[in-house]
Amino acid sequence: MLNVAVKAARAAGAIINRAALDVDALRVSRKAINDFVTEVDHASEEAIIDALLQAYPSHGILAEESGRTRGNSKSEFQWIIDPLDGTTNFIHGLPIYCVSIACAHRGVVQHAVVYDPTRNDLFSASKGGGAFLNNKRLRVSKRIRLQDSLIGTGFPFRPGDDYARYMAMFTEVMKTTVGMRRPGAAALDLAYVAAGFYDGFFETGLQPWDMAAGSLLVTEAGGLVGNFRGETDYLHQREVIAGTPKVFSELVKILSPFCKVDATQRRHVTPTVRPDSRPIPLPADTPAIERLQVRRVRKALDAKPKVAPQDK
Repeated sequence: MLNVAVKAARAAGAIINRAALDVDALRVSRKAINDFVTEVDHASEEAIIDALLQAYPSHGILAEESGRTRGNSKSEFQWIIDPLDGTTNFIHGLPIYCVSIACAHRGVVQHAVVYDPTRNDLFSASKGGGAFLNNKRLRVSKRIRLQDSLIGTGFPFRPGDDYARYMAMFTEVMKTTVGMRRPGAAALDLAYVAAGFYDGFFETGLQPWDMAAGSLLVTEAGGLVGNFRGETDYLHQREVIAGTPKVFSELVKILSPFCKVDATQRRHVTPTVRPDSRPIPLPADTPAIERLQVRRVRKALDAKPKVAPQDK
C-alpha cells in the first residue's frame, strides 16, 4: 500500500510542479474567506484518487477538496488525502506546500506519505516500520527541554476563529521556547517534527487530512502525538500537539487549559497524560503501542529537568 501511496503522491507532485511554473495563470476560487482552492488542488486530488482506486477499488477515500468520501465509504480501509496542503503559499509562489496521503484501517493510520514536490523530499512511514525521508531513517530530535526547543505552529485565519484564545496560547508557549515558526502547511510541519527540524508542533482548527499522514511520521520517528490533553484520539478533534516525548509533555502542561475537546467528542480515547500528571488506569483493550506511549509520557513527566548552573 505504501508503494501505491508514493506513486500517487509523486503523480500529484508532478501536476503541482508544472502549475508552479506559471502561478498567475491559475484559476483560483474561494471556499470561504481566506480559504482558497485552485484548479491544481482538484487536478492533484483526481490524480491521487485515480491511482488509489485503480489499485484498491474496494477502499474508501476521504478527500479535502471534494469534502466527501469516494469509493466504498463502508470499507475498513480509508485513505485520507490532502492534494495540496499549503494552497495559499502556492498561490503566492511561496515554495512551502506538500501532498499528504494516509491509509487508515479501522480508524488507525497504517501508512503515510508527505511529499514536498519543490524539494523532491518524500517522507514516508508504515506502522511498526519506522519513518523515512528519501529512504533515510528518521528520528525526532534529542532535545528534552522546551526552553531549548524550536516549535512549529499555525495561526487562525478565518472569520470567527478565536484569535484571543490563540494569542494566549502563543504567548504561553513563545515565552518558554527558543523560537516559533509558522510555515503554513501542517502536514509538512509534522514531517519536520519527525525529521528533527522542529522539536514540537501545535495547532488548532485542523481537519483529519491535515494530520493523518504527518502524525504517523512523528510516532514512527519516536515522537508523541495527541490533543491538548495528551490524549491519542485526536484525529477528528481539530487540535494537535506533536513532539519529542519530553517536549510533548511540556507542551501538554501549557496547552491543556486551552483544550476544547469534551466528553461528547471522544470516541475511544486512550489517555496519555493529564495536567496533574497522576496515573490514569488504561482500558483493558488498549493496544500495546499506545500503552508504550503512555509509559513514555509518564516517565517524561516524572523526570525532574536538570537545572543549568547559573553564571556568577
